[in-house]
Amino acid sequence: MAERSVEQRLLPAAVDTGTAVLVNLPFARARLFRAVRGKPVPEWAAEFEATTWGQFFLKYLLASEAVTCVIPGMDKPEYVVDNLNAGRGRLPDAAQRRRMAEFIDPLL
Repeated sequence: MAERSVEQRLLPAAVDTGTAVLVNLPFARARLFRAVRGKPVPEWAAEFEATTWGQFFLKYLLASEAVTCVIPGMDKPEYVVDNLNAGRGRLPDAAQRRRMAEFIDPLL
């Protein structure tokens, strides 16, 4: 979510060519977490079952038709559990992803 410029050309090209997309550093070296420090996860994130910021960020990526795999860095067992929970339940639809981006963009 911190580097969304790839959504304009790179990700559509990957979809068109059937190229796998592996997302490394999905939290942008913690830049996303710094941007939301002290802010609660929006209530509307419950619509796609995101209860933490980590889930919010990962669900945004996992819901993209272009993304094949996401590699979040984890150094604590509770992060592993939280990241795994991002892959459970509903994922945001296109309108919800736009709302997520509109929420995060001004914070970056």
